[in-house]
Amino acid sequence: MGLRMGWHRGIDYIRRRLFGSRQSLFAKMNLLIVILFIPIILMYSYSNDVALNVVSKELQMSNTRQLTFLSGQIESRIKQMMDFTISFSKDPNVKTFNGLQIWGDRYDRMQTRYAVQEKMVLQSGIVNIWPARYTVYSQQNQDLISNFSNDSKYDDTYLTGNVSSNWVYRHGQSPKAGEPKAFYWLYTDNFGQQGVIRGSSLVVEASFSNENIQNMLDSYKAGGQRETVFYHKGEAPILNRTANQKLIHELIPALDEMTLGDTNQQVIQLDGKSYLLSSIKSPNLNWYLVDVVALEQVLGPISYSRDLFYFTMVLLFVVGITASILLYRNVQRPIKQLIGGLQRVKRGDFTVRIYSKDSSEFSFLFHRFNEMSRQIQDLIENVLNEKLRAREATLKQLQAQINPHFLYNCLGYIINMAQMKEEEAVVSMAHNLSAYYRYTTRMEKETATLSEEVKLLVNYLDIQKLRNGRIDYHIDMPEPMLAQHVPRLLLQPIVENAVIHGIGKTYSSGAIQIVGEFSERYCTIYVDDDGPGMTAEDEEALNRKMLEPLQEEMGCGLWNTNQRIMHQFGGSSFLHFTKSPLGGFRTVIQWELPADEQDRLKKAEKGDN
Repeated sequence: MGLRMGWHRGIDYIRRRLFGSRQSLFAKMNLLIVILFIPIILMYSYSNDVALNVVSKELQMSNTRQLTFLSGQIESRIKQMMDFTISFSKDPNVKTFNGLQIWGDRYDRMQTRYAVQEKMVLQSGIVNIWPARYTVYSQQNQDLISNFSNDSKYDDTYLTGNVSSNWVYRHGQSPKAGEPKAFYWLYTDNFGQQGVIRGSSLVVEASFSNENIQNMLDSYKAGGQRETVFYHKGEAPILNRTANQKLIHELIPALDEMTLGDTNQQVIQLDGKSYLLSSIKSPNLNWYLVDVVALEQVLGPISYSRDLFYFTMVLLFVVGITASILLYRNVQRPIKQLIGGLQRVKRGDFTVRIYSKDSSEFSFLFHRFNEMSRQIQDLIENVLNEKLRAREATLKQLQAQINPHFLYNCLGYIINMAQMKEEEAVVSMAHNLSAYYRYTTRMEKETATLSEEVKLLVNYLDIQKLRNGRIDYHIDMPEPMLAQHVPRLLLQPIVENAVIHGIGKTYSSGAIQIVGEFSERYCTIYVDDDGPGMTAEDEEALNRKMLEPLQEEMGCGLWNTNQRIMHQFGGSSFLHFTKSPLGGFRTVIQWELPADEQDRLKKAEKGDN
């Protein structure tokens, strides 16, 4: 159940990564290649490990069987020698040779010696691979008979010093220079007390040289790549005749450090390589038959197959990644270029063009995209020019609407002052009207500096002050702000509104305050009066009407002013009405500086710092 849930979670994760994510096609393809390779490599690694384990166990079992067979052959040869020695000691001719019976004449003695020697020679020649040496010692006759050329003489000291119930690896009675050691077993049976010499005993000596072991080892090694030695700690090992001396030189010290049991099998490191070491103890000789096999030789084909598979996987992975890269360069990158171009077009950049050095299907798409972008750019430029012309006409129309509005008020004032015989006021008004029309009739420019607008306000407020002595005005504009260009007659309608609807509706008010604020991004002008003001509901209604089309019941002065600054400076500019700190009505005029002006101010500020 848990395995099934884990499998489903893994499939769900792969599905989300491949189909539910926003990763690029290149990343998804590479992820898919990795996902395809992972189970193949895991399954092969698992099967390869299983194969290695099976082969390793089979190798161990095979080595054990073969080594056991070789040990059995050696033990069989030794047992044959021991059985022959025991039965030979009871042979009548052997007993006759020991003088236990009455000897005949000289011819009979010669016949007895010949019969004894012939039996030993026949026994030794049964197996050519295992020549055996036998010698019969007669203590009573102080004589010996051998089946080989023996230069030794009868020696009681030799017999008493070497008789034993076990095989011994040593030199013979009369060793020659350079003669190697051999295995010896001296047998005597004195009425059930084996191994005891009483002075009239018959002793049979059985021996074989280390060449017998070498013959067996050579036969065992024939056709194989193993190294087999006959080992006993403290003695020179018996090797096969084609032994690897370098390997044996490293093997013997390693064996000296081990504690070997009757059977032993382990992996050791020799000459920087791994070897399987197997050993079996010889019960008769108390030596160890040791076999070492290079695992690389046995497991080499499997390792080679594994390495070849991994190399193939790496090659396929490189081919897959290369194909993915080619797909990325020839498909995904052009698609990304198209997407980037479309995004730039979406942001309003119609100058974007896409070019390709390769001649492919995407070259046609790039050509069509460039053509489309060029046509859209031409269309946008035409529409923009048309909008600019329409905007210019609208500004002129709005300005034309404001000029009569102001004229009506001024003419009404002149009429009133003339009726009141206020010649000075009439002259002053006429003078101001002359200056006003001189200012407004300069239609070659649709904008003016704020400094020129302030001069017009001063002129206008002086006229109103002549009419109403309660009027007291204050104008405070930052010096950098006076150089800003604004639409003509921007402030006059607002100040006029403060005079007529603020101060003109009460006899207790008369203060008008015009204050400007200047920042790196915005210009703001506050026009305040201390008149009765408006309720919060009326202020909200008036602010809402500024965003609606012009209505007949609403005066056009404030609405036109709001439209002009929006047309001139953009949608982030506005006209807003709220309660004044003076207690009356406040009009807030704010417009955003052009981008080039903002950059100039930032550079100027950095230069000052």
